Amino acid sequence: MSDEEKFSEDELEAGRLLFAKPWTFLTSVTDMSNLPDATRTEIAFAGRSNVGKSSLINALTGRKGLARTSSTPGRTQMLNFFVAPETELTIVDMPGYGYAQAPKELVAAWTELVFAYLRGRPTLRRVFLLIDSRHGIKNNDLEAMDLLDKAAVIYQVVLTKSDKIKPGQLARLMEETSKTLSRRPAAFPEILATSSEKGIGLDELRAEIHRLTSY
Repeated sequence: MSDEEKFSEDELEAGRLLFAKPWTFLTSVTDMSNLPDATRTEIAFAGRSNVGKSSLINALTGRKGLARTSSTPGRTQMLNFFVAPETELTIVDMPGYGYAQAPKELVAAWTELVFAYLRGRPTLRRVFLLIDSRHGIKNNDLEAMDLLDKAAVIYQVVLTKSDKIKPGQLARLMEETSKTLSRRPAAFPEILATSSEKGIGLDELRAEIHRLTSY
């Protein structure tokens, strides 16, 4: 069954309408005391630096400059919040991890901020953990999964840049990733393959996110 077949036409359309709204930047925080009120459903995007997180958020919302992209990995070290009128959803762009040149104290601060958010945010429904299709799951992705498992937050793997590898390679990657996730207590079993550049998988990801707002 393809990703698209997992969703009804009504779900795909509901996802499209949700992300067709005028999404805007709300706030950035580096401290838990500055978090917005937890009154809306939240979904968060996490992933290694340069995995294409900002590009995916921009592609989902159709707003090229919404989430800042940078050629310098590790630039985003804040929790960034995005909202749209007449929705019950907040999108959270989490700081990228795995930047080799990041000082240890910066990595420690990132871990503290992220774990505090994950553990203490009652409205957080799911974290979408982005994995670069060209590289697969790396050690720092496994460390992020450890953090999510420890915080008992459901997370779902989204493969980015899936257009950059051959279909056979993608199929093997999804199988290998599924095996890894089967041993993880907080991992959601379904994997989505996307490409911000080609638009692959975006409709299905929008529909998946809409499901989280509807119950």
